[in-house]
Amino acid sequence: MINIVLFGKPGAGKGTQADFLKHKYNLVHLSTGDIFRFNIKNDTELGRLAKTFMDKGDLVPDEVTIKMLQSEVDKNPQAAGFLFDGFPRTIAQAEALDKFLEGKNQEITATVALEANDEILVQRLLERGKTSGRPDDQDEEKNQKSLPRIQRKNCAINGLLQSATQILRSRWYWVY
Repeated sequence: MINIVLFGKPGAGKGTQADFLKHKYNLVHLSTGDIFRFNIKNDTELGRLAKTFMDKGDLVPDEVTIKMLQSEVDKNPQAAGFLFDGFPRTIAQAEALDKFLEGKNQEITATVALEANDEILVQRLLERGKTSGRPDDQDEEKNQKSLPRIQRKNCAINGLLQSATQILRSRWYWVY
């Protein structure tokens, strides 16, 4: 089974790369953003909870994000593998994913890190918001507020991924 993590800030191109990789390797694409929007649109309990944070431009807490993602994996027991788009974003999420997959006798095969300048990302998000209808992309102030927080969390997980042999038993790799 192939399990790939796409890692990067909103607007960095995870969705574009995910489209290519899911077809190439026949993977189920799990985008945390798409999962959040689905749960919000369908007014699920987790969706209502996530919306309270997203409306303020805050990051959704790990516990909510982890539960949503695990639910999606469990909906696809016959999958050839998964493409985790935008997850994990924190050390707690990475550890939870590792433990969850270990319980299913699976592991992360590779991690792909995408990087871009914040100014470019804000412009890409605003442009994407014009056609996507995604309210989280259309608010420049929220985008500028969330990117530095995401960067801080990304730096923490970057360190985790680079020292993964101790914490996640060599299951995480950088692919450039």
